[in-house]
Amino acid sequence: MEETAAAAAAPVLNAATPAPAEPAGDAPSGDASADPAAVGDDEHDSKEVVLSRYFLQEWELVSAILRRIVAAGGVAEPADVHRIRSIMDKYQEEGQLLEPYLENIVSPLMSLVRSKTMELGAGTDELLDIIKPLCIIIYTLVTVCGYKSVIKFFSHQVSDLELGVALLEKCHTMSSATALRQESTGEMETKCVVLLWLYILVLIPFDISTVDTSIATADSMDGAEVVPLVTRILNICKDYLSSSGPMRRISGLLLARLLTRPDMAKAFSSFVEWAHEMLLSVTDDFVDQFRSIGIVEALASIFKIGNRRALYDTVSGAWNDCSVVMKTNVSARSPLLRKFLVKLAQRIALISLPPRSPSWRYKSISSSLGANLSSSTTGEAYSSESSEQANIDQTDMCLLEDMDVPEIVEEIIDLLLTGLRDSDTIVRWSSAKGIGRITARLTPALSEEVISSILQLFSPGEGDGSWHGGCLALAELARRGLLLPSSFPDVIPVIIKALHYDVRRGPHSIGSHVRDAAAYVCWAFGRAYTNYDMKAVLEQLAPHLLTVACYDREVNCRRAASAAFQENVGRQGTFPHGIDIVNTTDYFALASRSNSYLNVAVSVAQYKEYLYPCADELLCNKITHWEKSLRELAAQALSLLVQYDMDYFGGHALEKLVPCTLSSDLCTRHGATLAAGEIALRLYQLGFTFSTDMQKALSGIVPAIEKARLYRGKGGEIMRSAVSRFISCISIAGISLNQKIKKSLLETLNENLRHPNSQIQCAAVDALKHFIPIYLVSSDEKIANDIISKYLALLDDPNVAARRGAALALGILPYKFLILKWMPIMNKLCSSCTIEDKPDDPDAEARVNSVRGLISVCETLTAPFDLSLNSGDSVYAYIKDYVMRALFTALDDYAVDNRGDVGSWVREEAMDALERCTFILCRRDIAALRTAPASGHESELSVMEVNSSSSADQLFDSGIAQDLIAGIAKQAVEKIDKMREIAIKTLQRILYHQEHLIPYIPHRELLEEIIPNSTDLEWAVPTVSYPRLVKLLQVSCYSKSVLSGLVISTGGLQESLRKASTTALVGYLEDSDINTNCEGKSREYLLSCDLLWVLQRYQKCDRVITPTLKTIEPLFSKKVFLTREGYSEFYSGLVDSLDGTCTKAFTQLLTFLGHRYPKIRKAAADQVYLVLLQNDDLIPSENMDKTQELLAETCWEGDVEEARCKRSQINEMAGFRIATSLKSENQETRITDARNIVSTDENKSYSSLVDFSGY
Repeated sequence: MEETAAAAAAPVLNAATPAPAEPAGDAPSGDASADPAAVGDDEHDSKEVVLSRYFLQEWELVSAILRRIVAAGGVAEPADVHRIRSIMDKYQEEGQLLEPYLENIVSPLMSLVRSKTMELGAGTDELLDIIKPLCIIIYTLVTVCGYKSVIKFFSHQVSDLELGVALLEKCHTMSSATALRQESTGEMETKCVVLLWLYILVLIPFDISTVDTSIATADSMDGAEVVPLVTRILNICKDYLSSSGPMRRISGLLLARLLTRPDMAKAFSSFVEWAHEMLLSVTDDFVDQFRSIGIVEALASIFKIGNRRALYDTVSGAWNDCSVVMKTNVSARSPLLRKFLVKLAQRIALISLPPRSPSWRYKSISSSLGANLSSSTTGEAYSSESSEQANIDQTDMCLLEDMDVPEIVEEIIDLLLTGLRDSDTIVRWSSAKGIGRITARLTPALSEEVISSILQLFSPGEGDGSWHGGCLALAELARRGLLLPSSFPDVIPVIIKALHYDVRRGPHSIGSHVRDAAAYVCWAFGRAYTNYDMKAVLEQLAPHLLTVACYDREVNCRRAASAAFQENVGRQGTFPHGIDIVNTTDYFALASRSNSYLNVAVSVAQYKEYLYPCADELLCNKITHWEKSLRELAAQALSLLVQYDMDYFGGHALEKLVPCTLSSDLCTRHGATLAAGEIALRLYQLGFTFSTDMQKALSGIVPAIEKARLYRGKGGEIMRSAVSRFISCISIAGISLNQKIKKSLLETLNENLRHPNSQIQCAAVDALKHFIPIYLVSSDEKIANDIISKYLALLDDPNVAARRGAALALGILPYKFLILKWMPIMNKLCSSCTIEDKPDDPDAEARVNSVRGLISVCETLTAPFDLSLNSGDSVYAYIKDYVMRALFTALDDYAVDNRGDVGSWVREEAMDALERCTFILCRRDIAALRTAPASGHESELSVMEVNSSSSADQLFDSGIAQDLIAGIAKQAVEKIDKMREIAIKTLQRILYHQEHLIPYIPHRELLEEIIPNSTDLEWAVPTVSYPRLVKLLQVSCYSKSVLSGLVISTGGLQESLRKASTTALVGYLEDSDINTNCEGKSREYLLSCDLLWVLQRYQKCDRVITPTLKTIEPLFSKKVFLTREGYSEFYSGLVDSLDGTCTKAFTQLLTFLGHRYPKIRKAAADQVYLVLLQNDDLIPSENMDKTQELLAETCWEGDVEEARCKRSQINEMAGFRIATSLKSENQETRITDARNIVSTDENKSYSSLVDFSGY
């Protein structure tokens, strides 16, 4: 029942949904659907054309498969079954679209099943292999369209009954190989289809004993005995009643049809006795639990369709069994069993009561929507008719009140009322339906008692389950006309409370299902009652429905309330502005919570009837909600409503919010603080003038919060963020503050800057951005110098959070502050944004914030200088000489911690900062050229004019341009998809900037060819970006940087990335259309030179060396460097770059032979032995055998002194005597020191092992 009302509105939505277009090539000949004029002329088209246009789009494929199956006498290709199932599964939500095709699908398949059964005999295994695939297809249709739609097309000849029973017995003997649908072999589907076949066959209009051939061949048959054919069915169905699959339900339906036949009295009595024994002997065993569910479900079906007179004698026994099972532990643990017990109980009650259509039931005039919409002209008719319905004939009333209600019915009603409180929705829903059905057969007085009992479920002491069940019961009564308008005064207040039901439970709340059910009640009201009786009710319900539709947390509740409102508008037609609101609050507009709050609700609130209910809902409920994000959204939504009544929000709303900012409840004070700030800001933007008292009240909120110490304890972080936002709002609004409060607010924001939570830091920075220009710029220079000095000092603070906040704070300082100490500020930020200046500071976030702060400072300082030549030259020179250099250094930040490549955050910000610095310098250069005497005009400068100007006079010269493109291009070929995309888009903006031409870019034409000004390319996809970007290797000024980034991808660990980048590199080398323009040298030679440069440049950087060597390996395998042209230099350079590495590694490996830990000594000895087997040049050949023998015979896990002695012998044979002896002395000293430490700290040795292992 989570989306009851929303589901109820589904027909309206489906009706408005356009029919899917038919795929090309599938339309039958003669179809005029391509003609727009013919689409609306369906009544003149053939049935096949209409069906192919609007229903099963894949009918041609399905039809072809069916013809193939019928022609072959079975399924020849298993893939055909899978195709049909996959097609049918798409229509699970819209099964009615398949109904026109069911006969064409089901009839031939069932005929095939029948013919094969008759031909091969029901007892053969060959038959099962043929019919299993057919039954899978049929059962798929059953799951999509329902069994009632499918069985209509089953063959139902009398002679098929014995055939079906024999087939069922054969199916019953086989066991399912698997329960997985994807691997289904058809056993379960075959059983279900055969049971459904018998479900229709047992309805034959003849006595079954006349059909059973076993009776005809027998000598005699006692009339009191059960027919053998029926006994066979009963035995199999009893077994299936303990199944956990769909056979349990279908066998129950079969039993209901069979045992309710007039000639089945004996069989019915036998089954009831068996059911009685089974239910009273139920245990906690799983089989018994499923059997109990199956028996109760079957009994419920029997009592639903059986004859009242035949069942009346079994009512007492069935109710006793039902009440006993309801009290067992099995029932308490099984919601499904309780559901069927409730269904059985209500059916028993209906059998006990005489069937009647009560004259007191409420009946609306017409179910026609058009008739209801014309109510404005027939108001008196509504009134008179309603009065006639309300005034029941006194004679009938007396007769009804004299009706004797059996005691068993009263007990069942009590059970159903208890079921409305059940913890599971399915039980409550079934109980509500039972209440509605039974109440329809009671007198008005008894029905009032039932309604009174239901209303007691809404008392404050009841839980959410009772409220939900009560709403469902009221909806059922209203839908059936059993809730008279005279009960509205008692019912409507309860429904309004249910629409807003929300109970806090720890970190969350419950009640969405109650609100959804309450909307369902309102939807039922709209369909059940006339406009005359609903007019007063609608005036009460409309505002509440709209507030739920706009502001509820859950999307299903918003949609349910909207559907209820839409139903009432359509059928009652008296809602103010109903049609306009229905168009606004549609199903899809309410899908997004933010859109509902910030757009839909604002449109609804423009009408005075709904403005104040919306405002009250936000003020009273939503800004105090338990969810933080919803409180923030509610504060924004409140500010958007201010435009409709500024006096109300500037007076009543703020007066209510200010005291709530000091509430003991965290949610209340957080929401009130945010709402007060947002409303004040919006009032200022609309030109509202604050009174002195209100300004004083707003200015005192933050000091009062600090005085109450509400930053401490639980929720302190939440309040800090809210206070920062509040300060930002009142700063923009220009609320009057005295000096003491200004100082207090500044201290609050500075304290928030030091907080480790990044959200609090960002909120504080945003507040300072508005607070300082409004309140502190006009102060003396001392305050500005103090603030700057404080933030500069924080950049060296040991607390990383303080450094992060200070870097951001410096970036938002106004120009009048920065101009006082711009050089120390920029110098400090430049040093803070590079990791080389602080090798002991691994905090990447501080460097990211430093880059952001640095570029913000540059933009603030250069903004006033755009048209000036004589002022600020030193600032621009500093940006060129120092800032750009610092940003290029930050572009090489490859720091890694346990979070991964955190340096990528710095590189991302560095690319953005370099782009913005480039625009700053180019704007200055262009301004200088425009005002120069040689220019003589103010027109746009051409590329030639900019490039021909003296580079010595330019801030942005060719060197910076080359480094800029090369550095960003390097990032564009590295391994992180996001970084590649950001880098290429940065290059696009630089190359194709609309306002300023970026000059001196080498090989601009090639760059524009590789990186076109288009948004169609998916640059994050390796197979798209690498084939283009490797072409930059032909340009010498970019090739080295590009290759140093490319090898990270070609030699990386990710298989797909390595494959794409290597393929692009090899393709570049093999592309004959690429011209290097480098004195005729080949691409392979240039690549070899660049590879040697990378190896030498990053000689001590494993991050680059290892993938570079891995890149060279596949190039060798592709026979790239096998020609004679200069590759001897490459080979010698490659060896030189690795010269000494092997010896150093071997030396280090030997030192581990004397390690203090035995396992490390043993592992080192194994590795030394393997190295010697692979390399015969590390030890002189005359000592090789002796060294290997020494390694093999020594017990390296034994005494450490003996191991060190053997290590010394190996060092002598390898020629490492001098170096190793020094190391040994140093190591002995370290070991002695370690032993001394061990004597004082027993855990030191283990911790050193952990440190050594890299943890």
